[in-house]
Amino acid sequence: MGDEEIVDLIVIGAGPTGLACAIEAQRAGFTAMLVDKGCLCNSLFHYPSNMTFFTTPELLEIGNMPFSSPNQKPNRNEALEYYRKVAEHYKLDIRQYENVERVDGQDGSFSVHTMDRFGRMLRHRARKLVIATGYYDLPNYLGIPGEDLNKVKHYYHEPHPFYGLEVVVIGGKNSAAIAALDLWRHGAKVTLVHRGAEMHRHVKYWILPDINNRVKNGEIAAYFSSNVTKISEDDVTLSTPEGEVTIANQFVFALTGYHPDFSFIERLGVKLDEANDRCPTCDPATLESNVPGIYLAGVIVAGERTNEIFIENGRFHGQLIAEHLRGTLASV
Repeated sequence: MGDEEIVDLIVIGAGPTGLACAIEAQRAGFTAMLVDKGCLCNSLFHYPSNMTFFTTPELLEIGNMPFSSPNQKPNRNEALEYYRKVAEHYKLDIRQYENVERVDGQDGSFSVHTMDRFGRMLRHRARKLVIATGYYDLPNYLGIPGEDLNKVKHYYHEPHPFYGLEVVVIGGKNSAAIAALDLWRHGAKVTLVHRGAEMHRHVKYWILPDINNRVKNGEIAAYFSSNVTKISEDDVTLSTPEGEVTIANQFVFALTGYHPDFSFIERLGVKLDEANDRCPTCDPATLESNVPGIYLAGVIVAGERTNEIFIENGRFHGQLIAEHLRGTLASV
């Protein structure tokens, strides 16, 4: 069972880019619905609780609604409040906690089959689809023994539960640096492991000297040009330039990046360019994929190059799609 009414547009993914797509469709006179397997802005919700954005508030704005903040760089909680207000202002139809199981139909008549938290199947119908699913839901796994232990986590939220414990943070980019510093400042015994010779150059400019100084002072232990090769209940094994090392450990944060759900896109019939970082086939002027009536928006457009598209530029994708809808759909 589900909604038999057909809307002009269903947006799969209710993050900032998905919200922008629905808003621009509505402003162009079309009906729109959003479906998300989690909550509104699910990826932002799962960011560290005290995270600060690299950007300024106005670059996170969607729907021509001002994002006012007393801070030069807004934090996660401010952003979540802003996007809630935007959704409320535009009276967006958002179906939260519905996982898309499959999509049937064709341009002009798609059926989106979802499952709610209780295993109940629902169906929503639309003339057009936008896929704005982001990439934060799918971690890049290490593929090593012990990675399935419940002490291993691929997301970092807050430091308190790890006070006084031996914690390994794997990674060398922003998320790893932020987690290592936050854990250390709240009493965890932190060891950083990174396959590179030093922290990545893209670490935010106000964080990089902080993490480097903590390592230099010995406050955070660090193994560079190293990899975790095995995780056990009470320790982890590292491959280092000096040979194999085993260190005591109670929790591991494997913060090694994330990737889009390529299998879901392919099931829709969208072709990926394997020679070009798995970028999906997509008209850059309209963002329509090779499947008529299915559009792509946000980071998913860039395939594996997940550092190319952020909220700051993905938020404009909705305008391109809405403009194309004007030429292909009659306003309701």
